[in-house]
Amino acid sequence: MTNVTITSEPIDPSKVISAVMRKDCGGIVVFIGAIRDSFEGKQVRGVEVEAYDEMAVKDLQAIVDRAKRGNNIAEATVVHRTGTIPVGEVVVVVAVSADHRKDAFEACREIIDSLKKTTPIWKQELLDDGGRWAESESK
Repeated sequence: MTNVTITSEPIDPSKVISAVMRKDCGGIVVFIGAIRDSFEGKQVRGVEVEAYDEMAVKDLQAIVDRAKRGNNIAEATVVHRTGTIPVGEVVVVVAVSADHRKDAFEACREIIDSLKKTTPIWKQELLDDGGRWAESESK
């Protein structure tokens, strides 16, 4: 598995985790983002996720490379899904391995926060009363 992937296929978190597992690493941290069933009190039917794939992959790779340089981590992988994604399904997985948990936690948070701020990936929440394009955020 490469460090970053944009896919329209469902994501298997166990494969992403396997990609970062190493015998010399004691800490593996994983962030899994899934589609929730409500937003601001409105019922969500799913989410439409669009990406400028080539640019998104470049941006994600730069984010992973920065995280690897700035933290004491061994491996980091990001997989982000595009297309129409139903409620309850996985939209993004970030997995990081390091000697120690502190480094892995910090790098994982840095990667997901940077992804939300800079990567050209957009989502439209499909609501019962229409759609709403979501703002990028780091919550």
